[in-house]
Amino acid sequence: MIRRAYTTCRHGQMHYRTAGTAGARTPIVLLHQNPSSSFEYEPLIGALAADRLVVALDTPGYGMSDAPPAPPGMAGYAAAFSDALDALAVEGMLTGPVDLYGFHTGTLLACELAIARPDRVRALGLTGIPMFDGDSRAKRLADAENYPPLDEEGTVLRDLTAGLWAYVVGKRNPGVPLDKAALNFADKARVMDRFTWAYKGVWTWDFARLEQVRQPAVLLQPAEDLHAVSRAAAARLPSCRVVEMPDLDRDIFDIAPKRIAHELRDFLDRL
Repeated sequence: MIRRAYTTCRHGQMHYRTAGTAGARTPIVLLHQNPSSSFEYEPLIGALAADRLVVALDTPGYGMSDAPPAPPGMAGYAAAFSDALDALAVEGMLTGPVDLYGFHTGTLLACELAIARPDRVRALGLTGIPMFDGDSRAKRLADAENYPPLDEEGTVLRDLTAGLWAYVVGKRNPGVPLDKAALNFADKARVMDRFTWAYKGVWTWDFARLEQVRQPAVLLQPAEDLHAVSRAAAARLPSCRVVEMPDLDRDIFDIAPKRIAHELRDFLDRL
């Protein structure tokens, strides 16, 4: 059973989902993509929790975690996650090393947390590292910085949710039922125009920092739009094994959670 709870960080309360029990295997902490929350990981949480403790954190300002006063960048978000690791240790939940798994935005968060806390992070699993070229990142950053605020007429929110519905529901993997796709949409839509906050951190991140990640890592890479740039990013990590998943594309946690869990176990349990 997946349980929901709160711990603390520098921005207030941090929400998380958890399942499984502590044991011989290292607990795994999941960091989600933007603008989702730990909700996207529920199928994977269930698959991983069969033999280890799993904790999926909501990034500050996303899901049900309190928001910072301004976009803090990847290092700032990672500092909040570091606070949460310490708070959960005091609470007796995560008292030793942890493994991390990050998806899309979560890959950068995982790398920053691994750099900041080598005393707590043992290894990393990553999927979809968004290392676009400089021009692409600059354009995406400009779009994020110039995104309009909410307006009285609701035009911004209507346009945002219409585009989000078209992408999340309209372009979903055929194996995802409509009702689940609608819940995925609602999870992403709740952050409204603040969805740009984490993107500002993504598109200003120095990808040379990948070379500072000293922990062993595995890239589980589906045949998604990020495939080529993610493979190039993985090559910059000092120690990264690559597992190609060419038959998968999007909605991988709804379509193949047991397979993702299997590949993570195959890597992490050999360390």
